[in-house]
Amino acid sequence: MFNGEILDPAAFVAAQEEEIKRQVGADRVILGLSGGVDSTVTAMLVHRAIGDRLQCIFVDHGLLRKHEFEDVLEYYKGKGLNVKGVRAADRFFSACRGITDPELKRKAIGKTFIDVFAEEARAVQGARWLAQGTIWPDIAESNSDKGVVKSHHNVGGLPEDLHFGLVEPLKYLYKYEVRQVGAELGLDPYILGRHPFPGPGLGVRCLGELTPEKIAVLQEADKIWIDALRQAGWYDKVWQAAAIYVPVKTTGITDGRRTYEAVIALRAVLSKDAVTAQIVHLPWELLDKVQHDIIENVAGINRVVYDISSKPSATIEWE
Repeated sequence: MFNGEILDPAAFVAAQEEEIKRQVGADRVILGLSGGVDSTVTAMLVHRAIGDRLQCIFVDHGLLRKHEFEDVLEYYKGKGLNVKGVRAADRFFSACRGITDPELKRKAIGKTFIDVFAEEARAVQGARWLAQGTIWPDIAESNSDKGVVKSHHNVGGLPEDLHFGLVEPLKYLYKYEVRQVGAELGLDPYILGRHPFPGPGLGVRCLGELTPEKIAVLQEADKIWIDALRQAGWYDKVWQAAAIYVPVKTTGITDGRRTYEAVIALRAVLSKDAVTAQIVHLPWELLDKVQHDIIENVAGINRVVYDISSKPSATIEWE
């Protein structure tokens, strides 16, 4: 979508580098990293333009994938970025206590993220700008003429008293174009090939009230699912895969005894821009192995289902 034409990654990077320099001048810039493609490409663009005047903040809201905070933080430091890791899971779970409505959960997570981020940002002397990895589908879903499909905390979610100008170099790009820009910037497949991951993290893949216990169960199931896709050679063929915690109790049998536990739903879709998505016809043998591994190894789960809904009418995320 760069100037309404087919994206030229090299030209885009050069143009954005000059625009960022012009926009921020001699000021410092802060950026909230998430571990995903969008925020990482934004960080590398801004870093290329202003170097060490960029301060990145990576907030662990307790809703990341298993071991993701440690692994991604190490990767960022290896790329030469100034990154501060902030553990704040307790604040997020407290903010979401008792909330079951999906949109209210998104807003609670988004507000808490902004609160934590703002506290950290105020400690960065000379910072006048906030860089965000906003892309076009984020804006489209948050400002649909038929109403909000789902809110994104990086679209219209900033408090008025947070006096930072916005730097959003990717806001007119689709995900596949962001990956093209990332490749131009020299990012390796570890980041470029990562499936899209929502800002609220597993919070929108865990239905009902969020608790540390439910998220821990989901993290274990999610790891089994993603690892299986990688081992079977399917991860790079799938645009996005997710495990979803469904707090609906069903009967089952474990070690010859009746159980009454929750459900894990598996999702895998193909897409180009997140506006539409089609289901992936995975081999039955792979799905059978994953359901067996989850039920056998994840306490509290006794049933696994595969989501075969396309977008539209179903969204990619469940909440």
